[in-house]
Amino acid sequence: MGSSEERVVAVIMVGGPTKGTRFRPLSLNTPKPLFPLAGQPMVHHPISGCKRIPNLAQIYLVGFYEEREFALYVSSISSELRVPVRYLKEDKPHGSAGGLYNFRDLIMEDNPSHIVLLNCDVCCSFPLPEMLEAHIRYGGMGTILVIKVSAELASQFGELVADPVTNELLHYTEKPETFVSDRINCGVYIFTPDIFTAIQGVSTQRKERADLRRLSSFEALQSATRSLPKDFVRLDQDILSPLAGKKQLYTYETMGFWEQIKTPGMSLKCSALYLSQYQFTFPNLLASGDGTKSATIIGNVYIHPSAKVHPTAKIGPNVSISANARIGAGVRLISCIILDDVEIKENAVVIHAIVGWKSSVGKWSRVQAGGDFNAKLGITILGEAVAVEDEVVVVNSIVLPNKTLNVSVQEEIIL
Repeated sequence: MGSSEERVVAVIMVGGPTKGTRFRPLSLNTPKPLFPLAGQPMVHHPISGCKRIPNLAQIYLVGFYEEREFALYVSSISSELRVPVRYLKEDKPHGSAGGLYNFRDLIMEDNPSHIVLLNCDVCCSFPLPEMLEAHIRYGGMGTILVIKVSAELASQFGELVADPVTNELLHYTEKPETFVSDRINCGVYIFTPDIFTAIQGVSTQRKERADLRRLSSFEALQSATRSLPKDFVRLDQDILSPLAGKKQLYTYETMGFWEQIKTPGMSLKCSALYLSQYQFTFPNLLASGDGTKSATIIGNVYIHPSAKVHPTAKIGPNVSISANARIGAGVRLISCIILDDVEIKENAVVIHAIVGWKSSVGKWSRVQAGGDFNAKLGITILGEAVAVEDEVVVVNSIVLPNKTLNVSVQEEIIL
């Protein structure tokens, strides 16, 4: 590694507006990849991880959102990191591998030796430089980031079996019904350009099978509902499973953290994980204060420079406060995300909650939840421009945008 020909291109799959439905109401007015975790857009964290890769030539974001929704972010992050970042809009669903293949000519423009592919809704420590070194050492077509989890959790993901000595991928099953392994696929990959040949092979096979079916009109009728378009190629079922045990794919196990960000509850958990990581990666982003000239800070807290926090407030642990937020006297914030232009008035308490853009929490009010990140009402969410009036308690509830609460609620979804 380090030679001029070992160039790397990264591709981050960001999905689209129809994909992030479980993330509502937070994704109603902002694309899920741009929702802030630990004060930075969700997609910023994998981009920062990619930035650590030596000889990184380009980062592509691939998804179904309109280009204008990403234009401002892509422009600012490119200049901030001094790495070209470009958004590519898919014309139709091509599958996780087909989406990569669809833009192969652009991806290969920089003549990369390796392609990093990852999903935007993955939250992890992104050990990409170390993974790349292992990938080059293995000499295979691809390397998959894996992590050890409990047997109960494993069945929700792609389970795999690897050779304990060589780390070769021997077997891969997506969401199996019976237990296969406690190692799961993290949704982070490094491939050589040979991946495009493998994807092309799947498309060619599909086309040949379709041509054969046309010979029998009855069989064509039977299989019409079953067959996938030839350019729709899934990475797990169509590439990883068939190539397992053929000395082409290998695994790299991470000892760091890993989560999938599918729901608002998980975004709060992942925000805490990224805040914790800042201690080692970006300690300058973490706030400090002892209550004399600035607010008392406990644990890991991010406060945007434009936010105004009263010196008598007590903040943390695991709190992220976004741009132009106003935090009043005597306020207590624990395990929460406070978004842009929010006002938390005097002596209010916010615990295990996400307070949406332009919302306000009145004096002596409480917005809180139990903090079960996996439960539907495990955290409290206020959508955009929600007003909680003075002395109102909101517990384990979801409030959709533009609502005013003047009575207390518990375990409710306010439509």
